[in-house]
Amino acid sequence: MAERIQKVLARAGVASRRQVEEWIRAGRLAINGVPATLGAPLRGRDKVTLDGRPVRFREPDSATRVIVYHRAASRDLNAPESTESVQLFEKLPRRAGRRWIAVSPLPPNDGGLELLTNDGDLAQRLMRRLGTLRVTFSLRVRGELNELQLARLRSGVVDPETTLEVESIEPAGGEGSNRWYTLVTRGGRARDVHRLAQAAAVDLSRLMRVGLGPVRMDRSLARERHRTLSPAETTQLYELAGVSGAAQAATAHSTRSRPRSLARYKA
Repeated sequence: MAERIQKVLARAGVASRRQVEEWIRAGRLAINGVPATLGAPLRGRDKVTLDGRPVRFREPDSATRVIVYHRAASRDLNAPESTESVQLFEKLPRRAGRRWIAVSPLPPNDGGLELLTNDGDLAQRLMRRLGTLRVTFSLRVRGELNELQLARLRSGVVDPETTLEVESIEPAGGEGSNRWYTLVTRGGRARDVHRLAQAAAVDLSRLMRVGLGPVRMDRSLARERHRTLSPAETTQLYELAGVSGAAQAATAHSTRSRPRSLARYKA
């Protein structure tokens, strides 16, 4: 049965649908030697090439995975973002014919929860829904926030044209010069929170994302370690994204993998 090339390659984790569409518009993708067009049907025996090189992929099966990775903030403030991203993906487990796609990746200078999947269709749909997802951040600030600063954070006003939807801001411990606060937003990105803190005259020394949609990063997950989502968590994500076959994807891993270091995986 033939399916659109964008859907097949995205579902197989080759690239997001948007990336595949860009390749097609640029004339870089071909099917059986003929330049591909948007929505072109792809059948089982068709040969796909990118810039003349074969594209190898497999249909999703039990290899489909979603993982939570604890990203460490970069120590090199001058490192290019592209370099940091490459270093991150080099630490992830390798799977033949599949690649990892980050859902709303963090800037290199921030740490915390990275949500990654090798199901391109799931990643694309989740990214389209980012504006509606509840996102939780841990903020480390210098000194205790006063009522005016808290009010400014709750307002979510970044500038006259930008307002971040803030659901709550609550103390989360700390002592001395370092205090922690938990900030819950709708669709907030790390860069938005940095700008909000600056607008509220908050001296923000560290920012960590600890929740993205229904997925949370437990304190027990050490930096540069990962865990595979449980079947229940995976089902939630697929249902949230509106992707069919959620039950099949969720049963791909009947038990949660034990957190382990990714350093031993070679690119």
